[in-house]
Amino acid sequence: MKSVELSPLTRKLSAFVALSDVELAVLERLHQRRRSFVAGRDMVHQGQTTQAAYILSAGWVCSYKLQADGTRQIVDFQVPGDFLGLRSVLLRTSDHSFEPIVTIEAAEVLTNDLLDAFAQNPRLATAILWAASRDEAMVVEHLVGIGRRDADARMAHFLLELGSRLALVGMGSKEGFDCPVTQYHLADTLGLSAVHVNRVLRQLRESGLVTFRDGHVTFHDYGGLVELAEFDPAYLDQTGPLLA
Repeated sequence: MKSVELSPLTRKLSAFVALSDVELAVLERLHQRRRSFVAGRDMVHQGQTTQAAYILSAGWVCSYKLQADGTRQIVDFQVPGDFLGLRSVLLRTSDHSFEPIVTIEAAEVLTNDLLDAFAQNPRLATAILWAASRDEAMVVEHLVGIGRRDADARMAHFLLELGSRLALVGMGSKEGFDCPVTQYHLADTLGLSAVHVNRVLRQLRESGLVTFRDGHVTFHDYGGLVELAEFDPAYLDQTGPLLA
């Protein structure tokens, strides 16, 4: 049981509910089908009708939609503790793709196992619904960012959000976090060109706010970055368990 108690998913769900031994045992069973995936090869692809869901244990994944002209919009990044493809279990067709950006470790979750876990453990089902609702809230923020924030604030907000998400699973802090994404990933996420991303990161660094270099984000002036982005983490809803 120790391994699942320390898993990123358990850390994440514990922000919503104090998990019982029974619920931890269910999570342990959901982690049994462990697999590795290499970078650059889709785990789930847009239009896929085969139902598949995964719990990300290690590494980073991007979820994206591919356009007819070959361009893509990255919807979000998944970090350890996140579910991948949860909607593809509940919908007939996956509406977007998942691509590892580094070699990852993930547990494959069979549809029947997940539905049985939901039926037998309503508190755990509620916690996973909370996680899914939180993911939706992040997508809303990303939409606002692309539509209404200038490039500097958009980048600052996104980096702060990533830092908060990683802090929840013990992988980040207000000092910074490891981040394997490239400037091209950021461009496809934030609706900017790679050249513009480079310029924005340089401006934020020269302003003494944040440095993104060699796969690591370093916050120099966390409060100043929060002010620039008008970052309010309330939508992440991770201040403590709501259910005892």
